[in-house]
Amino acid sequence: MNLSIPIHMMRIVFCLISMVVFGQNSSTNPPNIIFILLDDLGKEWVEAYESDVIKTPHIDQLALEGMQFNNAWSMPQCTPSRVTFLTGQYPFRHGWVNHYDVPRWGHGVNFDSKKNPSVAKLMKTAGYKTCAAGKWQINDFRIQPKVMNDHGFDAYCMWTGGERGNTKKSDLRYWDPYIHTKSGSKTYKGQFGEDIFSDFIIDFMTENKSQPMFVYYPMCLPHGPLTTTPAKPNAKTKAEKHMTMVEYTDLILNKITTALDELGIRDNTIIVWSTDNGTSGSITGKRKGKLVRGGKSFLTENGVNAPFIVNCPGTVPSGVVTNALVDFSDLLPTFTDLAGVKLPTNNDFDGKSFKNLITGKSTKSQRNWILTMGSNPAKLDAQNKARSLFKFRDRAIRDEVYKAYTDTLKNVVEIYRLEDDFYETQNLIESKDEAVKKALNKFQNIVNDFPDEDASPNYETLKSPSDIEKKKINASAEGRRFRTNHAPMPKTLTE
Repeated sequence: MNLSIPIHMMRIVFCLISMVVFGQNSSTNPPNIIFILLDDLGKEWVEAYESDVIKTPHIDQLALEGMQFNNAWSMPQCTPSRVTFLTGQYPFRHGWVNHYDVPRWGHGVNFDSKKNPSVAKLMKTAGYKTCAAGKWQINDFRIQPKVMNDHGFDAYCMWTGGERGNTKKSDLRYWDPYIHTKSGSKTYKGQFGEDIFSDFIIDFMTENKSQPMFVYYPMCLPHGPLTTTPAKPNAKTKAEKHMTMVEYTDLILNKITTALDELGIRDNTIIVWSTDNGTSGSITGKRKGKLVRGGKSFLTENGVNAPFIVNCPGTVPSGVVTNALVDFSDLLPTFTDLAGVKLPTNNDFDGKSFKNLITGKSTKSQRNWILTMGSNPAKLDAQNKARSLFKFRDRAIRDEVYKAYTDTLKNVVEIYRLEDDFYETQNLIESKDEAVKKALNKFQNIVNDFPDEDASPNYETLKSPSDIEKKKINASAEGRRFRTNHAPMPKTLTE
């Protein structure tokens, strides 16, 4: 493909092609689903989203030949995003309202397979073979060596996460990675983690290509520590290392799609490609001519408005850019809807399926608003629950035009018109404009319906109480938000 052709012109071509071939996928088998989730990458590092500083040709191809979302919200940090995907629930319901690094911090906290919904378990009820490879970090595999099976994954190959008391080996996720499989945990000397994960997935697909498959690939890349890759082993500077790490995600995507082509299942495999939150705040990129500091842990758009692409030839329309609203709670109901699974009634699910959107039956999602919440590390309260400092955690909520922020007393305290204020510089909370007042009232009513107290993670403690550090946390009597309006202004690329 000649990348010198303007992207908008290529989209027109793919859209015309899609009009001819769309709906011609004659496969009667349920679609394979692959969810590829990068770690810490904002739109400013994806060429399809108008990054000015990098080439990502395979990601761009995925977008050009599929559906590219402009308004897909993750959570601002790792754990809230991942558990929201796995459960189809918002953090205020599933309890992981902050990042919590389970194997490193311990204290008996764990993502309990007996107490929480699981997308993989639900997919298995429809006859899907299930696989996970990459980063997990919400269970300690030393204490729960078979927990991935318990969560519904038939096959797994996971970086253990940094393990308390074993950090020298377990911190390594790239070169000489420390990885957990059914054979246990060990160091893979001289190998690169992302190659091991992607090879494992391809082997799984090869073995199971005759039946429907669900693959969850939470990549370690491009999260720090900054490193070289097999493609550029001589990268030296911070900028060079970050660049090659992002570029390697592009190469890995091509490796996966090439394998799908070779296995003859590409046109019956839906790929969803996204990231768990924005880029690290120590890294600055450039988008649409403007420097953009990484927004990880912030509720601003550079922290939660994730690059999000869906692709499946003949099923997902090509060349489409959509402003439809979706967030990470919608992934579980969408995947189960595609698989023909009815959601159980013994759990409350917050997400809504966008199957009709990605299959071309609708141009809208089922969403009138979406939600994001959950930044800063977790703490243990007196009951040994990993939770926020506040009973009601600050959050952001938006519709197609406006975005609002709450404080910790359930009050909407900021509102922005994103269409003409993407960088959120003009708080309209005091505006007399009737449209703004109407939006403000709508958001406040939505917030009023949220529980007054966020849930704590639902789990059985795996260690005796004497092993757990007990700290009483006094909540402030005043409303507060952890977020500041904006990170400091960026000065250089990859500072």
